[in-house]
Amino acid sequence: MNDADNDYRKFFYPPGGILIWMIIFVELITFSLGLIAMVYYGKSEATLYHSSCLKLNKNIAIINTIVLLTSSYFIATAIQFVKNENTRKATYYIRLTIIFGFIFVCLKSFEYYLKIEAGEFLTTNLFYTFYWMLTAFHLIHVLIGLSILSYFYIAISKKENAIELTDMMAGAAFWHMCDLIWLLLFPVLYLLF
Repeated sequence: MNDADNDYRKFFYPPGGILIWMIIFVELITFSLGLIAMVYYGKSEATLYHSSCLKLNKNIAIINTIVLLTSSYFIATAIQFVKNENTRKATYYIRLTIIFGFIFVCLKSFEYYLKIEAGEFLTTNLFYTFYWMLTAFHLIHVLIGLSILSYFYIAISKKENAIELTDMMAGAAFWHMCDLIWLLLFPVLYLLF
């Protein structure tokens, strides 16, 4: 295989496959458009956005940011162990990724509980409409990511080399996308206004 063929394969067959990268691209555009709309409307209602933003729990958001970034490290480490065919360590790091993902879900659920208790719903004002829609959509992605990772954990635990590396890399890319989306959401929702 010559270098031109190899370059072609790298472009059309990136880690995890081209389909996952198309999905990631579409999801990033979707979230970015939502954030752009939020900032656009936030300029016309700056006082409302600022007072609403002050009511968000930044401590939970910061902890969740650290939790997701740590989980990304764990899944990247798991991929390395899958590549090296070390099933025991791969399952250990996948399990850590799943645990940290559930910590994120629990903390986000607690934050939602605090918002509901305070009477801050989707219809409270435009800031909360964006807050609820963007964070809930992100949470759905995290839950899908946890389902994918759980499948890989079970498959690897039951049979050595039961899954393709490409599939595992696609799942890891999806998980990294969840982290990246959160890194876009966090500063806009919790710090910008």
